[in-house]
Amino acid sequence: MSTSLHGCDSNKQVTIGCIVLVNNIFKVNAEFLRITTSPLQSKFMWQLDHFSDKLLKIFKTKGGVKGHKIKEALAISDSFENIHIKRGCILRSIAIYLNEDPDSFFKEYQASASEDAKRDMANTVMGIYTLQRDVDGQPEDVGIVIEGNIVMDNLGSVIVGFVMLLGLIYALDLSFPDNLKHTFEFMQKVVMNLDGHKLNGKIESLKIKLFD
Repeated sequence: MSTSLHGCDSNKQVTIGCIVLVNNIFKVNAEFLRITTSPLQSKFMWQLDHFSDKLLKIFKTKGGVKGHKIKEALAISDSFENIHIKRGCILRSIAIYLNEDPDSFFKEYQASASEDAKRDMANTVMGIYTLQRDVDGQPEDVGIVIEGNIVMDNLGSVIVGFVMLLGLIYALDLSFPDNLKHTFEFMQKVVMNLDGHKLNGKIESLKIKLFD
């Protein structure tokens, strides 16, 4: 097991407001299934992979500053033969395409600066953090922050962190974070096909291109 900022174990209970949750991937998946009757992690990954080729084609047609940012985000996956990294790059690209800033939500810290990271996270309403090893840039830890608390850690990748956060949002009846609201809505309503079909205009436009 990798070193983490918080040291959560798989059965640790964490209190958010008056709600107690368990830092356990299996239980988050089970609670999401109970609420929605839809599997969480397996469906999300399968659907995202299913749409990936079409999304990449759409992204490549984007020009200007946004197109350049998407190109930079996708270039990271070329350096690693890792499906989770590829999924994470596509996730970031979706956020950029929808005029959101993934860097404001997905925070990266160096392992040598863990104390600075803790202070920053204490002021974070909701987000996903990656603690990078100084030598090779590989993740030492990936986790979820809600209301300044690390509620899940040792998740392995940003994409797993995102999926688990989506599950926690359902389990705790939370609102989507303002700085990544459209990305979460796209994943919820288009990728996962949940909770109706009334879409924001930007999301509707991307959906039309995706199913064209």
